Amino acid sequence: MKKNILDSALFAPKDYEDNYLSRELKLSKIHTIEAQINNFQSGRKFLRVKLFSKNLNLSLEAIFFNYSQYHLNLFTYNKILFLKGKIEFKEKFQLIQPKILEEVDKIEIKYRSRDKNLSNLINESITKENLIKYNFSNNLIEDILTIHNPTRELVAGFKSNKGFFGKYLYALKFLEAYSYMSKLKSKKRTYLAIKELNSNINKFIDSLPFKLTNDQTEAINDIKSDLNSKISAKRIVIGDVGCGKTMVILASVVIAYPNQAILMAPTTILVNQIYGEAKKFLPKEIKTLLITSNLKDENLEDYNFIIGTHKLLYQKLPKAELIMIDEQHRFGTEQRSLLSKLVSSGKKRPHFLQFSATPIPRTKTMMDSNLIDFSLIKELPFKKDIDTNVISRENFKELLTHIQSELDKNNQVAIIYPLVEESENFEYISLEEAKEFWENKFDGVFTTHGKDKLKDKVLKEFRDNGKILLATTVIEVGISLPKLSTIVISGADRLGFATLHQLRGRVSRTGLKGYCFLYSKKESQRLKEFIKTTNGFEIAELDLKFRNSGDLLTGKSQSGKTFEWLNLSEDEEIIKRAKDILES
Repeated sequence: MKKNILDSALFAPKDYEDNYLSRELKLSKIHTIEAQINNFQSGRKFLRVKLFSKNLNLSLEAIFFNYSQYHLNLFTYNKILFLKGKIEFKEKFQLIQPKILEEVDKIEIKYRSRDKNLSNLINESITKENLIKYNFSNNLIEDILTIHNPTRELVAGFKSNKGFFGKYLYALKFLEAYSYMSKLKSKKRTYLAIKELNSNINKFIDSLPFKLTNDQTEAINDIKSDLNSKISAKRIVIGDVGCGKTMVILASVVIAYPNQAILMAPTTILVNQIYGEAKKFLPKEIKTLLITSNLKDENLEDYNFIIGTHKLLYQKLPKAELIMIDEQHRFGTEQRSLLSKLVSSGKKRPHFLQFSATPIPRTKTMMDSNLIDFSLIKELPFKKDIDTNVISRENFKELLTHIQSELDKNNQVAIIYPLVEESENFEYISLEEAKEFWENKFDGVFTTHGKDKLKDKVLKEFRDNGKILLATTVIEVGISLPKLSTIVISGADRLGFATLHQLRGRVSRTGLKGYCFLYSKKESQRLKEFIKTTNGFEIAELDLKFRNSGDLLTGKSQSGKTFEWLNLSEDEEIIKRAKDILES
């Protein structure tokens, strides 16, 4: 019932017609009159009807173009009609092409649907008695009711503003935020956990050769609280590139010990890196296994921490108490769900943690936290020192000088191309076209792309021995290149902010002075905004401003406008207020 009320209230009119009888004559304005017919004259192209307006005390003629027999039958002597149209003066007062009304002194509401029952359904459901159940303020309730039972003041403002304005627009935005969060809350399911997990992690944290950031510590505390519960945890940890999510993953494994934890990550390189960190930092008693295609007859029950790519989905996995997914956006909903089901035990579910290096805006986090718990890691273990510049063809000679200078310092350079092969419909050079130039100009050049079956091997060889890497956005996620100081992104104006930020995040991973060059053939306001900050969460806000956000409720839309009234980049206070009332 509540869902229907909110949906009905959000089905706002597309227009209003004020059909109150006019009390004052204003030339070239729309008037509604009560007209007494005196006479009419028909011609080939138009019909003149002489009449007297009782409400304006005015004699005038109505002009109808493209009239029909209907009009001739309608305008009989002394008949009283209600007409609406613009009054002009051309030697005499004329009412131009008026509309014939059935009744007056009311406001006609025009909805997007022509369903005649719609108005009745809305009036039945949108009442003060129904709205007060939501704990809305009296002022908000009155504004919602007025939208569907408008005053003349609202209609006048609607016409002059070409839409809803002021407190009425606020009411619709608030209602949309409240409705969205309410639906998310109804979708949130809770399950019993297979087991409560609560091992002490102080010894592990004290053993680390570095101090965790405050945000890392807070995220670990969130997880510790989640896992020490009879309810299966469902949390996503979102952190900027290089924020140290791996340490949070390893801390989660320690909390789960001696029970089992499984981690799925999208690439072989990434799982190898995490495996290496696990072997380096986890206590020796925690047995860790990396699942690769070369896996022999291992008894998975013998291991406390199992790491793998999507190959995990094809293993006979143990009923693990903790499931984790890194770079969760690289896996489909079905893959994430399947991993959880593979290790679930009857009606009980494992604790479920997801990790992402794609920051999202505060407003989106605030709303979507009604479906899933969030931990945000905004601090970085070290300050990233990256200069970002937009360059064009004129800057190419300077770019070559910079590249040579970095190579002389034993640093590495990555050059990213938007396409692998030449395309007639694309204005930027492809990877294959550019390859010959770089190989002739420099030594130690490595090349790879998404369809390259040997890409993991190439990336590893480049990391250890290379100078210049030519690639597509395949290096966006999941590879650590500690000597990479410079990245050049061709066709940067064609890429989204999230991808640009992930690519830029490949440099300065260990505090090395970094450089990012965005090559574009045209002026781009987006790129000018992008280069002002390296903070992923600020960039997420920018992304929201330029293209709006995705839709977590349906999972169908990853970008583009989700809301009709709400603007996530501007309406944070409205969302916060709606959330407070929903949770009160």
